[in-house]
Amino acid sequence: MNRAFSLSRNFLVAVAVCAALAISVTQTQAQIVQQAVGGVSVNADGVVDAPTVEDEAALAALRETALDAVPENLQAWSDRRAISLKQLEAQIAKHLAEGKELPEAVRYLGGMQRVEYVFVYPEHNDVVLAGPAEGWRVDALGNVVGATTGRPVLLLEDLIVALRTRDTVQLEAISCSIDPTPEGMQRLNEVYGQLREMGDPETTLSALEEALGPQVVSVGGVPRTSHFARTLVAADFRMKRLAMGFEQSPVGNMPSFMDMLATSRGSQSATPRWWLAPKYEPLARDAKGLAWQLRGQGVQCLTEEDHFNAAGKKESSGKASATATQWANTLTERFTELADHDSSFGQLRNAMDLAVVAALLDKEGLLVAAGLELPKLTQDVALSEYNAPQQVASKANFVRRRRDFVISTSGGVQIVPWALTEQVEEIASLGEVREGLPVPGGEWVWE
Repeated sequence: MNRAFSLSRNFLVAVAVCAALAISVTQTQAQIVQQAVGGVSVNADGVVDAPTVEDEAALAALRETALDAVPENLQAWSDRRAISLKQLEAQIAKHLAEGKELPEAVRYLGGMQRVEYVFVYPEHNDVVLAGPAEGWRVDALGNVVGATTGRPVLLLEDLIVALRTRDTVQLEAISCSIDPTPEGMQRLNEVYGQLREMGDPETTLSALEEALGPQVVSVGGVPRTSHFARTLVAADFRMKRLAMGFEQSPVGNMPSFMDMLATSRGSQSATPRWWLAPKYEPLARDAKGLAWQLRGQGVQCLTEEDHFNAAGKKESSGKASATATQWANTLTERFTELADHDSSFGQLRNAMDLAVVAALLDKEGLLVAAGLELPKLTQDVALSEYNAPQQVASKANFVRRRRDFVISTSGGVQIVPWALTEQVEEIASLGEVREGLPVPGGEWVWE
């Protein structure tokens, strides 16, 4: 353990990080998106900060006027709404040719809230995605969610990013991480070496935050300016806010890591690190490989200790403290309920679903099997660009706990979609589900 982190003290101090969030919107909403969607703002320099009162007011007004009326045929809840990739491509081509903006129904993928099935229809030259869906609205975080469930809907631009990165993810994981700089850790070591008592908490915490300085946001595998990237960073941000006690959990019986530390016994990790990763059961498929099902809650929280050497560089131990593990396990166990109350977590799950679907299409050659090409989705459509989060301010918090200092400075999200497609279980009944789904000619979405 780094000596600077093991000094005896009367308080426990934790340093956490904040990140950014934005939603897919029309051009007229772009300015608000850049400023204050998801509980944070990201300026043109990539600096993340809390939204101002004016930003929050603008977002509240946006929620009242942001969306067009949901088409009547897409308003009601459906256990299984289907989307034809062939006809979705045709819809996009038509609007591009006419110079028209894509309808919200297309950009929000018919209100689908998860991809549960992938069906291949060679006789129709089509691949169909199916899952639960309903009409949509904008929630308090600025995310587009189901009208009654509050679960985020799938976004066309996230699907496009997943499809365009499906060839490269074999080599590079889709990931985000927020880390202190080596220089910041060296300065923090120096401050700890001079501390002999907590003193005024506000002054001490400010000194720690200033010493550590801005932390660096890293994004891999997807464009940094994409909504997909914002989704990764936003979920990491919300996770840390919950862990460090800066926000109350929206679900009961889920204490923060700080709450757990206040009553824990024994030594603790000097630098507990959490990250979000996929959690799926083996993919199900029929005997012909024309019907596939994604199963499982989609996301889990993992943890390990980080240590920093004298130069301030991170050294991962591969181990985790009991308290950090307990908090990670709690988040994993409560993830589905948490995602129902905090749309940033549900949106991350949607992104993971789409990454798995894209990897599946590529690995199993499903587009080739269907004789389907998607030039608009995979090449031609221009994606919206958002201010890329590049750095966040360190933020300190503390609770009374015997004589320890504990620092938490990093985490992230990591998705390796190709690895998830390696585990497959054959289920004959999936073929019956596929055969029982009508594929109407010319329709891009149906029940």
